Amino acid sequence: MNPSFLVVADGHCTSPAGWRAAGVVCGLKRSGAEDLALLLSDHPAVAAAAFTANAFAAAPVQYDRDLLAAGRPVRAVLVNSGCANACTGPKGLEDARAMARLAEQTLGLDEGEVLISSTGRIGVHLPMEKIQRGVELAKAALAPDGGAAAARAIMTTDTRPKNLAVSLIVDGREVRIGGMTKGAGMIAPRMKPLREPQATMLAYLTTDAVVTPDFLQLCLNRSLDASFNRITVDGDTSTNDTFLALANGAAGNRPLDARHPDAAAFQAAFTFVAGRLAREMVLDGEGVTRFVELVVSGAKDDAEARKCAESIANSLLVKTAWFGADPNWGRILCAAGYSGVALNPDQVALDYGDTPIVRHGQDSGVPEAEQAEAIRKREFQIRLDLGAGPGAFTIWTCDLSYDYVKINADYHT
Repeated sequence: MNPSFLVVADGHCTSPAGWRAAGVVCGLKRSGAEDLALLLSDHPAVAAAAFTANAFAAAPVQYDRDLLAAGRPVRAVLVNSGCANACTGPKGLEDARAMARLAEQTLGLDEGEVLISSTGRIGVHLPMEKIQRGVELAKAALAPDGGAAAARAIMTTDTRPKNLAVSLIVDGREVRIGGMTKGAGMIAPRMKPLREPQATMLAYLTTDAVVTPDFLQLCLNRSLDASFNRITVDGDTSTNDTFLALANGAAGNRPLDARHPDAAAFQAAFTFVAGRLAREMVLDGEGVTRFVELVVSGAKDDAEARKCAESIANSLLVKTAWFGADPNWGRILCAAGYSGVALNPDQVALDYGDTPIVRHGQDSGVPEAEQAEAIRKREFQIRLDLGAGPGAFTIWTCDLSYDYVKINADYHT
């Protein structure tokens, strides 16, 4: 744990001051579970964001991107699960705008003060009458401890809500950063920051700190490769991936920017929350039985290390071997070999935890039973050295089980 911040017990997105939330049932899910979340700040909040790189960006992604490009403060986020509102044409964009207007009118906010997100089945239009009723219910249910309910409402195939909050001292004042996320399948985010040249994961970080818009975006950008852009469950990048960070300034500190003496501590806390939430998504991935931290080093550069790591992490043969605790290391080297990156076959080394598996591109001689034992765990690390340069990248991934196939062979939220 970083000594500059502390984890808040039972923390969630409304742990920072000045935030309220709700999670209600509006009838989008066949299960009858909560399916509409509302997050509201008592004060105008500056926003930072990153969105999917998928060319079929969903209507709410397009709406939020356009709204945030203007740089205006926002007050609320409305999120539905059970319908992605993706690949829905002009009507989908019309429904996205209407969804935001419903929230603004119901909450008495100005136009442009509500961001929206959707998750669920692609190609299905939103039942707007249900959304309208849900917004009214959510307004009535708003509470300072409503973050836990909101986290439940954004779930699809997740088995549990994912919440976290930390506290730190900025200018002698307590500042909190809270967050919630969802995602278990269709997880391989390739998120593009909003202000960078240019089953789904949704993530929302809130803070009561006073933060300049540019520094909040910088914190988000710097956190991506250590969090949501580091994970993959199945290699599929969703149409709806969204990461929003909102700062409402209720803590009253001197504005945080890159020159502030507490800037590094805030960045560390921000990245910790994003990273922990991203890790929890992999642990709760569809049908997941094993969490794997794959560290690729010795690449020509970091970009090639990432390319190799993704090739291995998304290999069906590798992932099914992990499910069976089969130490079939040839599949890992094969995936590295076809990834297209530079490597030195005679210098390649592979380790399962502390167990040497490959040396100089060949079997290390460790008995297969010991190799299998090293990966017969809920969580383990694999290290691959390509022997070709200084590049390195770490990816968080998982196995592929029978249950993943069962869930996705008949996916209806």
